[in-house]
Amino acid sequence: MSPLTDILSKLPPEAQPIIQDANGHLMVPDRPAVGYIEGDGTGPDIWRASRLILDAAVDKAYEGRRAIAWVELLAGEKALAASGDILPDYTVDAIADLKVAIKGPLTTPVGGGFRSINVTLRQRLDLYCCVRPVRYIPGVPSPVRHPELVDMVVFRENTEDVYAGIEWPAGSDQARKVIGFLNGELGTRIAPEAAIGIKPMSAFGSKRLIRRAIDYALARNRASVTLVHKGNIQKFTEGAFRDWGYELARQEYPGRLVSEDQQPGPGQVVIKDRIADNMFQQALLRPEEFAVLALPNLNGDYISDALAAQVGGLGMAPGANIGDACAVFEATHGSAPKYAGQDKVNPCSVVLSGAMLLEHLGWVEAAALIAPAISRAVRSGQVTYDLARQIPGSTELSCSAFAHKVVEML
Repeated sequence: MSPLTDILSKLPPEAQPIIQDANGHLMVPDRPAVGYIEGDGTGPDIWRASRLILDAAVDKAYEGRRAIAWVELLAGEKALAASGDILPDYTVDAIADLKVAIKGPLTTPVGGGFRSINVTLRQRLDLYCCVRPVRYIPGVPSPVRHPELVDMVVFRENTEDVYAGIEWPAGSDQARKVIGFLNGELGTRIAPEAAIGIKPMSAFGSKRLIRRAIDYALARNRASVTLVHKGNIQKFTEGAFRDWGYELARQEYPGRLVSEDQQPGPGQVVIKDRIADNMFQQALLRPEEFAVLALPNLNGDYISDALAAQVGGLGMAPGANIGDACAVFEATHGSAPKYAGQDKVNPCSVVLSGAMLLEHLGWVEAAALIAPAISRAVRSGQVTYDLARQIPGSTELSCSAFAHKVVEML
């Protein structure tokens, strides 16, 4: 029995699968089956709060005509306890069948042991595009003077670069073999006992990521797409990313993209590039000059977290990993195991990722209710502990109580 058949057999008869047509468009029923992974540590607390808000937003927007049939899938510590596997094949296959899922934070072991669940999901499901919208929600404390100027969407390549996981420990037979080949055949001078990793970057992988970023900017009338890279040093990987981006623009978008020394006309988008370290400065000094960023994997990881800090931190940052066949929306922060079961932490990262999920389904009316409701809740001064310690005179709420406050504000 396939995971989808098994799942649907356990759901109410009105629950239906999401279907993807030949053009990649989703056909979403009024009661779609959507997967969820609670997550580790604080994940269960966060998910209960997030689900409450998401269901309430859908119910309010569509007056009961639509609802999500949530399907629990196991990964992380809960899966390990149940099956001895932190990422069962059933879960991966189920996400592929369901087309859409959301997950809480999953623990990534450091050093030896299990490989990152997040990286494994991205690679097995070919979720090549990490999308991180970074926008300020009024009322949220920020370390910068004008967080309202930050309104960027980060498109990070998700399957290549140093995060491809091709590396070997120092002193291992594999590392010595690779180093021996590089030193002997290609004339490099790498210490024989070094650890070593490979940074693969391809035209195919880079272009499909940049294509998504450009299509997003054109569809939503965003002013620019910026290719962020370290091509001044890594000329044949990061530099190639930049070159492939401009090549794609010329070949596939004639007349629709212009360089930054040109004045864009109606419906046109500026395409430009920045060196990665300079981009970090520009994000602080002139954030209003950037709308959509396209980056390789490692730099995309760095810049998305740095931008999130400008608008209140990872607790307020949504994210999604999207491929051509399915999408997984996720918390952008860690599992915070020391707070597990305390009903304490801020659920907004998963809630806002859920809003992205609703938008992905085409349920934009429900999605549009969520950020304003969070803003009203924050400005009321009744917030979770992370915000309460930054807002003088505020009242600290539990995770679940804050969720009820947001629902009240919908």
